[in-house]
Amino acid sequence: MPLELVEKNSGTARPIHRIAKGELEEAGLDRIALAWAREHGFSGEAGRLLCIPDKDGRVAAALFGTGPSGQARILDAGVLARSLPEGEWRFASTSENPTLCGLGLMLGGYVFTRYGKEPGKDVRFELPQGADVRRIRAVADGVFLARDLINTPANDLGPDALEAAARELAGKHGASISVISGDDLLDGNFPMIHAVGRASRAAPRLIDLSWGDAEAPKVTLVGKGVCFDTGGLDIKPSTGMLLMKKDMGGAANVLGLASMIMAAGRRVRLRVLVPAVENAISGNAFRPGDVLKSRKGPTVEIGNTDAEGRLVLADALALADEEQPQLLVDMATLTGAARVALGPDLPPYYTGDDRLAAEIDAAAATEEDPVWRMPLWRPYDSKLSSKIADLNNVAGDAFAGSIMAALFLKRFVERTTAWVHFDIFGWNPADRPYGPAGGEAQAIRALERVVAERFG
Repeated sequence: MPLELVEKNSGTARPIHRIAKGELEEAGLDRIALAWAREHGFSGEAGRLLCIPDKDGRVAAALFGTGPSGQARILDAGVLARSLPEGEWRFASTSENPTLCGLGLMLGGYVFTRYGKEPGKDVRFELPQGADVRRIRAVADGVFLARDLINTPANDLGPDALEAAARELAGKHGASISVISGDDLLDGNFPMIHAVGRASRAAPRLIDLSWGDAEAPKVTLVGKGVCFDTGGLDIKPSTGMLLMKKDMGGAANVLGLASMIMAAGRRVRLRVLVPAVENAISGNAFRPGDVLKSRKGPTVEIGNTDAEGRLVLADALALADEEQPQLLVDMATLTGAARVALGPDLPPYYTGDDRLAAEIDAAAATEEDPVWRMPLWRPYDSKLSSKIADLNNVAGDAFAGSIMAALFLKRFVERTTAWVHFDIFGWNPADRPYGPAGGEAQAIRALERVVAERFG
């Protein structure tokens, strides 16, 4: 089970002293703890834990290194959920952001147990003084939902299972949900979602979840739900497919964000659109060189079947844009180019709304949920031209791949001013203090704060 936050002070919790690097002598430790730290060469290195014994040799306290003063990340306290001995603990001093500190502890204790991995240790932690436990649990639940969905392999999470997860979330929060699937997508004018997903045994579908007062400000989330991506007829190499269970990471993240928004009771009319497909290979798979009509109207020549995520997002974004929401967010594990540019930890985002960008950057800093704004560079737009259709789904060269994908999506959002596209990785390649290797929620903690501050 994840680390448990205990709200009542039992009086028996063992203290953890946070020590900045080089500030051991100023930490106010008793002489026994100070001598023990010196003996073990502890000087406050970031992430290091040193347990302090009592006179009988039992663990009585612990020292936790936070690194150089002024450079500590509050979320890094999450490593304690995995490194502390079992039992009940508390911080010996208050935190500058107790809610974020408590959240870090919760996130650090996450374990994906569906396939037999043992749950984490029985570590209980007194809630840091001043922490908002309701917010901690709402945000942690959303993060855990995203992680669980991404970690689940495609044999257990196809488009039908992703729909089931969305229905479960809707039921939990009293949201309504409708689904258009299979050939009904053609009747509903979602031709690109249908084309991408028609080769799979599991029918493609568009999941549409709504929650909240119909008269409240409209917030719409769109998430790429490609449950597995072979690359289609432009097939990926085997190494390129190893992590393709995570190609529905955009859908997982918007469902996690929706969970946070609904749990907090935000004053919005929330809509979540997930085009759920598998980019499979069979005799009816869409082909390089095909020309597809889009919901919005423009025709799209297929330059590469492995650039399928932008196709399903385009139809969903066109639907979202028709009602001109006050905020439109799309999230997708869209391009390898984004990883080349910024690595796995720093998802780029694209928006033409400077006010929205400033709000996202401020929230990302507050929540320690890093993002980086990239340009919707209009001079590149012509690279999406086609000789026979209105546009191509890829550029004619390999440059600026993440920007090109964002520019493609922008073609399908014309009415909504406050639109932002996130090109996330959705994965931790290695353990982090606040989360193990595997599926990860990115940018949604920052976005939840943006929604809270914009709409209440």
